[in-house]
Amino acid sequence: MQNQVSDNNSSPQPNNSWIGELVRTIGLSIVLALGIRTFVAEARWIPSGSMEPTLHGTPNQWEADKIIVDKLSYKFTKPQRGDIVVFSPTQELKNEQYQDAFIKRIVALPGEKVELRQGKVYVNNQLLKENKNALPAQVTSVKVCTSGQQPPFLAKAQTIPADSYLVLGDNRPSSYDSRCWGVVPRDNIIGRAVVRFWPLNNIGAIDKAPVYPSK
Repeated sequence: MQNQVSDNNSSPQPNNSWIGELVRTIGLSIVLALGIRTFVAEARWIPSGSMEPTLHGTPNQWEADKIIVDKLSYKFTKPQRGDIVVFSPTQELKNEQYQDAFIKRIVALPGEKVELRQGKVYVNNQLLKENKNALPAQVTSVKVCTSGQQPPFLAKAQTIPADSYLVLGDNRPSSYDSRCWGVVPRDNIIGRAVVRFWPLNNIGAIDKAPVYPSK
């Protein structure tokens, strides 16, 4: 049978197959992008100065450091002392109406005893030696804890519960951290800061500075 010939002057209908293919491709790209962000890595910017001088933070995101957070590694390994981690607000922080993620450095692991003595951090009765992160002259005290629970969490010696971590900002005088509100449960940790991609003149891996004592 011959194909029927149109008996009017209308244009032939376009082939819509390429449109469908384009829609499917875009949809797949979106799914993959969301999957990478959900399970592998995501970009973040630093909104405050609590991690100075390691990471520069400011409310203006175009002037702040921007980082990549590795969300996959902790599926296979445990967080370690010295890691800079991004985490969702703990219950204590939610009670204070915090909603955005925090970024701090892990300084004590599950089962360890932590206390502050004369402005220094001690873990299992050993002085915490922090290289290249918290400045030696800084005083680590609970005087920064002007809000939240009272007395502050580290007003006395504490033993870190199982599957939880004590975190501090590198900029101790300007960091609202575990000293004040307590530990971070493992399930709250989103991932580890691994790469800085902004500003362009400071692109590179974020060093995991040694923090002792080692476990």
